[in-house]
Amino acid sequence: MISIKTFDEAEELQNPRRILKYVLIFCTAGEITVSVDESEYILIPNTVLTITSGQIHCFTNNKYAQGYVLEFTYNFFCKDDTDMELIFHNGLFCHFAMNEIILVDNSQIVIDQLEEIAKELLEEPYQYLISIHSRIELILVEINRTKINRGDEIYKPDALFLHFLETVLRNFEKNLSVSEIADLIGTTESKLNELSKLHCDKTAQNIIFGLIISEAKRLFNYEKLSVKEVAYALGFNDPFYFSNFFKKHTNISPKAYKENVLFSH
Repeated sequence: MISIKTFDEAEELQNPRRILKYVLIFCTAGEITVSVDESEYILIPNTVLTITSGQIHCFTNNKYAQGYVLEFTYNFFCKDDTDMELIFHNGLFCHFAMNEIILVDNSQIVIDQLEEIAKELLEEPYQYLISIHSRIELILVEINRTKINRGDEIYKPDALFLHFLETVLRNFEKNLSVSEIADLIGTTESKLNELSKLHCDKTAQNIIFGLIISEAKRLFNYEKLSVKEVAYALGFNDPFYFSNFFKKHTNISPKAYKENVLFSH
């Protein structure tokens, strides 16, 4: 549900992994490189990197770095729509593989809260989970303030749109249509298209296509699955149809993409 470790304790990050948790990595000293999907990010003191549930990540180059890795599940943090909007406010935990390094203005506030979270988890005092939830809120608010102070445009996503994205991510194998997702989350297809246009200037269907392609690349990169296996994992009954779909959206066949991945590694 929630955990916090120092860089030294996070041995599982020595190898690529994916978890259905939101991951916040905060560097307090030294320098460390973090690989996320197909990109690499270098953290220096007082910088933070947020990683969305399902993204593949690991440490690749640790130069005497110190810091914290905070992980929590969607269900732990998102108790209501306000929580859901906060976690994705200003694209912090973005669904579209747009991770970024953020140099935090008031880093001591973040460090203090991370240390208190570690203490709360260790000692488990009365209502410690409520306290931890509030401390994560403070950390996210401080990061958001940094982004606004540096001139970023305020982006406040709609909770219903976020429910849509989360439903896609958790149901790839079902290959749900826009109307089926709308039914699942209690809205309409037209409303999802309206929100998708507002937030991403795309149709809801094209957003789903983009998320499927990102997931396919992760499976090719790190799961080492065949084209047929990836097709079935993403809800395609016909691997040939999946191959055409992948090529249409990436301008490269799945087979060629897999060969490129193998060569680059």
